Parts: sequence; structure tokens; C-alpha cells
Amino acid sequence: MSESRRKFIQQVGGGLVGLSAISLLGKFTEVEATANTEVKDKPAQIRWGMVVDMSKCKEGCTDCVQVCHSRHNVPDHGNAKDEIKWIWKAPYKNVFTSKSHRYQQQGQLEKPFLTLCNHCDEPPCVRVCPTQATFRRPDGIVQMDFHRCIGCRFCMAGCPYGSRSFNWRDPRENLKQLDPHFPTRERGVVEKCNFCAERIDQGLNPLCQEACKEGVITFGNLNDPNSEIRKLLGEKRTMQRKTELGTAPSVFYVVES
Repeated sequence: MSESRRKFIQQVGGGLVGLSAISLLGKFTEVEATANTEVKDKPAQIRWGMVVDMSKCKEGCTDCVQVCHSRHNVPDHGNAKDEIKWIWKAPYKNVFTSKSHRYQQQGQLEKPFLTLCNHCDEPPCVRVCPTQATFRRPDGIVQMDFHRCIGCRFCMAGCPYGSRSFNWRDPRENLKQLDPHFPTRERGVVEKCNFCAERIDQGLNPLCQEACKEGVITFGNLNDPNSEIRKLLGEKRTMQRKTELGTAPSVFYVVES
């Protein structure tokens, strides 16, 4: 085959692949636009949110982390590379990366803050998921269908909060105790906090709130002006993570009492 003929075939083939990709992307965009329109055109009466009062959180306490990971079958592989986490503690400087860190009071930058999925009003992870394995419910919870996840990790790249983990290993290998009430995942699947959607649908509060006896976590309906969470937001000065990105996170932080 001549060199010119070979180049011609390569160019045609590349063009067809490009057209297919554009067509596929168009379909994803169309589905996304339809889904987002359905959510926004029908304002929900319920919009779940959370306030984390770090002025009440005891140093070294991980009760909320332990109960969450135990009930949701989150494995502990014993190393940072394979770590799976739904809720965890991270230094202030890592949680609030867009805030000024100059002249902070002593110890503030290293103070551990509870961290989890922010269940954003405008979740980037939903927009980039090609299979709709990640989707936003009408009540604002950003949920996952583990069976639809193909492990592309687009959602991990899209999430600006580092709230997602990828199962490089079979998570069932290192489950200390299996809870049969929540599905286990497979290798190659992404997972994250789901605001305890399975409990909320039964009229119960998230496990992290119930596990903490110090009143660190307040969960409730942001659309109800008479809810405890709305009253707290009206009384306390709160912070959100990376609000400049326009994601509108539904997790708020009280830093000072």
C-alpha cells in the first residue's frame, strides 16, 4: 500500500472516530440537560443539608466516621493508596484551600475538620458521568448507582472536593464485619457519602449525626425556614468549601462558637 493511501485511510478513520465521539458527547449532554431541567423546573419542597459545628467536635473523636464506614461496608485496606472514605477528618488548610491561610491563629491550619461529599446544587460529578451512575435526586442528594459505574473516574476528576474513592481492590477482602443491610461494591467502582439516603427515605437521620453526642452535626431541610438547620444558619456564621466554583455545596461549617 502506498504511503499516500495509508495516510488517507488513517485520516478517514480518525475523522469517523471523532464524529462518533462528538455524537456520543452530544447524547450525554442532551440527557444531562434534560435531567437538570426536570430538577430545576420542579422545585422540591425538601432540600437536605448539613451544618458541621467544629467548635463542638472533640479532638481525636472518630465515632461518626466509624459508624458510617461500618454500616456502609467501607473497607479498610490499611494503606493510603487503597484508602476508601465516605467521611473523614482532614486539616483545615486542606479542607479550605481557597481561604487565606496568612496569619491564622496558632494551630488552626492543622486543626482536623470533618469532610464528606457536599451534595452540591450544581454537582460537577453528575455532569461528567457518562452512564448516569451518579445523579442528583430531587431532594438534593447526589446519589450513586454502583451497578452503572464503569470505573472511568470522570466523577473523581470533576469533584473539586476529593470526596470520592476508587476501589482499586476488591472491597470485600478487608471488611471487618459485613452489614447485610447495605450493598457491597466491586473492584473498579467509585463510591462516596450518600447522606444516608437509605435512612432518610425511612424518616431517619444520618448515622453520623446520631453517632455524635456533642451536637456537632445538624441535618435538615434547607427549604424549610422553620427547620432546626435553617435557624442555626440564621444564628451562626458559617463557611462553605470553594463557593467560588459555583457548585453551591449543602454542607456548612461553624468554625467558632
